[in-house]
Amino acid sequence: MTQHIIIRFITRHIPMLVAAAAAWVMQTAWYPTNPAIGAELIDRIVAVVNNDLITLDDLNSQVKPYLEKINAMGYPQDKERQMIFKVRDEVLNQMVDQKLTDQEIVRYKITASDKEVDNAIERIKKTNSLTDESLRQALSREGITLEEYRKRTKEHILRSNLVNREIKSKIVITKEDIKAYYDSNPETYSVEEKYHLANVMIKYPESPDPSIRTQTYQKMAAILQELKAGKSIDEVIQTFSDSTTRVQGGELGTFSLSTIDPKIRDALKDMKPGQYSGVVETDYGYQIFRLLDKVKSASKTIEDATAEIENKLYKDIEDQKFSKWLEELRTRSHIKVTL
Repeated sequence: MTQHIIIRFITRHIPMLVAAAAAWVMQTAWYPTNPAIGAELIDRIVAVVNNDLITLDDLNSQVKPYLEKINAMGYPQDKERQMIFKVRDEVLNQMVDQKLTDQEIVRYKITASDKEVDNAIERIKKTNSLTDESLRQALSREGITLEEYRKRTKEHILRSNLVNREIKSKIVITKEDIKAYYDSNPETYSVEEKYHLANVMIKYPESPDPSIRTQTYQKMAAILQELKAGKSIDEVIQTFSDSTTRVQGGELGTFSLSTIDPKIRDALKDMKPGQYSGVVETDYGYQIFRLLDKVKSASKTIEDATAEIENKLYKDIEDQKFSKWLEELRTRSHIKVTL
């Protein structure tokens, strides 16, 4: 959980594509060919955040891993340029937010032990089925050392602990909140009809001759007439199966319309229990469906959905409070962007 908190609150708002685009412009536009000028620009201050500085070199380091990805995307030059100007500010804003949160971590004397870092990395390894060696290899492919990865993990834990202190501990979700969300999302949690189905099917003939396929369809049409006349599915299977055609069928089970192939769904949606569909061309062959019954059931009761809804509301409130907290933090801070 800890390794994901900062991603949700800090990095989630700057998509990888955004960071990659910024990387491209930094590499191509901000590194001049003259070494003397380059040294001056790389060390140039691009933002002041209270008593901390962000340099152009800091900014370039953040986006460097994504250079190859943006170069491979092949955007038209105009679109690339528009993206670059837009995302440059977003990337820098992200770094400003990180500086602000890091300063709050120092102010509140929030810490993270080596054991916490070890445990976080072990959870990541377990979740992704990684060994020590495979983790090192994965980091190496991204140009990251294990020591640097441990440093980043510690930063994530510290920021997560800050979020817990400033935001999560102050969130309360009531039963009324859960019920209101449940009632306002009927498409997710409301009662739905399920269809109890049986079928008769003949697979499409292997012969490419269209006349053979026509004969198969005609046989299915004859089966449909027999079914409507009162014969059972078992009876028509025995009657119409021969050396050239195998008729299959029987009870299929209970299904929600939303989970059924659109072709079949269209044939079923207006049927009443006991009725047969027409002959339906499906991916498996010609089929006739019988609606045995319609069963109404709640996709999820409020009791079943409580944990899911609580988690959803918690995250939404968390995001809102974090954005507001950051905005207030920016307001009372000295921030000057010189880029």
